[in-house]
Amino acid sequence: MAARIKKGDQVLVLSGKSRGARGEVLSVFPKAEKAVVRGVAIAKRHTKPNRAGGEGGIIEKEMPIHLSNLKLVDPKSGKPTGVGFRVLEDGRKVRVAKVTGEVIEG
Repeated sequence: MAARIKKGDQVLVLSGKSRGARGEVLSVFPKAEKAVVRGVAIAKRHTKPNRAGGEGGIIEKEMPIHLSNLKLVDPKSGKPTGVGFRVLEDGRKVRVAKVTGEVIEG
């Protein structure tokens, strides 16, 4: 299945503890249907120090969010939108914003 949300996209969180937050997608896990968004769904992890010089302590880390809880923010209008696909005349398949009909680059 083609990716509706990709790394580097701006998204809006629709549900959960971080509902209403906007952020940039840092990574996407297609098989798990999840994505990590900067500054969203932060959990605290307790870590031990290791020999490589890593310090121990409590580390705040972004956790993955299911793709169904994210909505792409249209880069042109700044509003949340669904994503569709269109095949251009030159044969390329591109993502299209459902609200404005504009092609989403990237």
